[in-house]
Amino acid sequence: MEGILPIWKEAGMTSHDVVYKLRKILKTKKIGHSGTLDPAVDGVLPVAVGKATKVIEYMVDSDKVYKGEVTLGIATSTEDATGDVIDRKAVEESLDEKTVDDVLATFVGEISQTPPYYSAVKVNGKRLYEYAREGKEVERPTRKVTVKEFKRLSGLRINEENKTVSFSFEVLCGKGTYVRTLAVDAGSKLGYPAHMSQLTREASGGFTGNDALTLDQVRLLMEEGMVEDTLFPLEHALKNLDAYELSEEEYELVRHGSRLPKNQYLNDTQDKIVFMLKGQAVAIYGEHPTKEELIKPIKVLKNELQV
Repeated sequence: MEGILPIWKEAGMTSHDVVYKLRKILKTKKIGHSGTLDPAVDGVLPVAVGKATKVIEYMVDSDKVYKGEVTLGIATSTEDATGDVIDRKAVEESLDEKTVDDVLATFVGEISQTPPYYSAVKVNGKRLYEYAREGKEVERPTRKVTVKEFKRLSGLRINEENKTVSFSFEVLCGKGTYVRTLAVDAGSKLGYPAHMSQLTREASGGFTGNDALTLDQVRLLMEEGMVEDTLFPLEHALKNLDAYELSEEEYELVRHGSRLPKNQYLNDTQDKIVFMLKGQAVAIYGEHPTKEELIKPIKVLKNELQV
């Protein structure tokens, strides 16, 4: 069994839970997911099966789309609705939609972001959430992430009892972006403690919610012997890479991992290429680390195809 299976992860389940359950359902151990979703977050989680696990990193690198809700007036320890309240400030004065929109727009582009304490980022060999659970504070690394879109989707919803204001949003972002932190940082610019009160991942790895199956649906398809018909080919994960169709002679070189002349296959804007044969990905090649005139295999995917 080989291919990519976009799963709709339900809230309350970890990404590891999904992989664990799929291994039992599909009766195979070679399964991996393309990027962790927090337990409280539902949405699209592309899963690779068999040889497709070799291309997981290219799905991780893809853009993602999220829809969620920001709540102004309350901050939490985890930056989402699952944490303890650590700060409050009543939203009493009027807050207009244009002000919110103007603030959200300041996050579009390449920005610096400090990941939350309750995250899987490693510092000195330990996950940040491990330090957080021990009550220890460490210096968190600031890193660059790319936000292509951050926009408000709803009006401002006032909660008179809690003295909070909430609004729905949509984010299109690159890998490594913490949407929780976007919510907190947006609140800070608006002058309030804030947290991400809800989140759904609408798209990831080139898949949308319309492509995704629940674990129960996969289980039923497996029982009916139809699950392999729903798998996307591993080539789907490579569609953002430039592709080159090999001749039979070139295929013999590539399948054996031969070094190739760079100027024949890569231009100045490329750093890697996927070599194809009859629509199937044979290998991914990239620049040679020491010989500028050559390219070498990064991954050999299929070297036993019939030419």
